[in-house]
Amino acid sequence: MSLAKIVGSFSGKRVVVIGDIIADQFIYGEISRVSREAPVFILRHEHTETTPGGAGNCAANLAALGANVELMSVLGGDEPGKILYRQLLEAGVNCDGVSVTSERRTITKVRVLAGQIHSTRQQVIRIDYDSEPDFSSELQEVLRADIARALPGADAVVISDYNYGVADPKIAELVRNALGPAVPVLVDSRFRLSSFSDFTSATPNEDEVEQLLNVAHNDQAALESAAEQLRQRLGYKAFLITRGGNGMTLLEAETAPLHIDAVGSRQPLDVTGAGDTVIATYALALASGASFADAARLANFAGGLVVMKRSTATVSRDELFSLITQVESE
Repeated sequence: MSLAKIVGSFSGKRVVVIGDIIADQFIYGEISRVSREAPVFILRHEHTETTPGGAGNCAANLAALGANVELMSVLGGDEPGKILYRQLLEAGVNCDGVSVTSERRTITKVRVLAGQIHSTRQQVIRIDYDSEPDFSSELQEVLRADIARALPGADAVVISDYNYGVADPKIAELVRNALGPAVPVLVDSRFRLSSFSDFTSATPNEDEVEQLLNVAHNDQAALESAAEQLRQRLGYKAFLITRGGNGMTLLEAETAPLHIDAVGSRQPLDVTGAGDTVIATYALALASGASFADAARLANFAGGLVVMKRSTATVSRDELFSLITQVESE
């Protein structure tokens, strides 16, 4: 099946996303002068943007690609939570499985982007407002019931774990028991991939693989060999390792490693949330019947598009189709 035909079959596929929603907030400003109070710059505020990050960004990307998306998560009843809930609905994401509660604070990552007049704004600092990972027993029961309701009939499931409590090992067990082997389950876990074993595929980046193995690798062959051992130990059918400007490497059972060169510029404008776009495209392609190799190629195209957009962003089905057509005609 051609890549364009796979993209054409994205529409209507039903994907369940389970994970932590994060408010990605971007504060833009112009450096106006140096403060008289301390040796620091004074930033004149221009505007603030708040967008869905984490599992919310993955779900928004899936919706932009044409999927029917159900998001299973928890938001705080604060202002960032209200903004994200509204934005996700506007993006076409089904939020029936998103619990809004006053007992939680919405996880918020504030990035301050500064520059002088007429210059490009650059990130100078990030401030994280975290929430405790532990949920009340009542909230856990509601979340598990919502997930159990949503799983039947899913064409794919994405577990987006940022270690804030939604996608815990008990949830992984629920997913594992509810679905047969024909439904692809994709995992993106920032800190604890070892807790999510025996699923279809995962999308760790190069640094995460080295952290899991507790060893750095000096060349690609050594990385591939070690990552393949990790893939087998965790019981995944495939690993898609993202490597920034060096592209991606696909490790699949009984298949030689496949290296995919990065698409487009090797100098990205903004990599924030790129991993969410990659796993969304990868999962939707697998749900549409693509091979691991073709799904990885499509994810690589989508990643190349989104890193050229500022802030947390999505890639539409039309943008992906256009890039594929352009590259294949060259």
